[in-house]
Amino acid sequence: MTRLTIRRYPDPALKTVAEAVADFGPALATLADDLYETMKAAPGVGITAPHCGIAKRLTVIELPELGGRRDYVNPEILWSSPEMITQTEGSVSMPGLTDEVTRPRAIRIRYQTLDGTVAEEDLENFAAICMQHEIDQLDGVFWIQKLSRLKRERLLKKWEKSAR
Repeated sequence: MTRLTIRRYPDPALKTVAEAVADFGPALATLADDLYETMKAAPGVGITAPHCGIAKRLTVIELPELGGRRDYVNPEILWSSPEMITQTEGSVSMPGLTDEVTRPRAIRIRYQTLDGTVAEEDLENFAAICMQHEIDQLDGVFWIQKLSRLKRERLLKKWEKSAR
């Protein structure tokens, strides 16, 4: 496994809409392993290929409620609950900074496994929040775009100070 370089905000790669994965060969499994190692070192609980400058729709998430590491290829949200929850979020691309984001409490997703098998899954609470966060990133939406303008501006000032 290789540890990849994580792109830091405001790298343009974080605004890129990732391309659907079409090749389910061994290189995809290797990329997933590399993303996993990179995420663990960051540390984080989720990472996408675009976080490392690779415009592919692949995310790796590791949560106890999911039974550990899970790889999701081409994930898409099929349904979102009307019930909302607020959770602290952050990013491996903006380490050390977090804020509260409100999202649907439950979702149903369709995705593919590393071998191309299509699957659907219902996620709730923190797992649902993590998946929505990662799918946003695959769509070129960085998590701070979910904040109010005031909260986003405050967070960006902190980020600029920390970069000096």
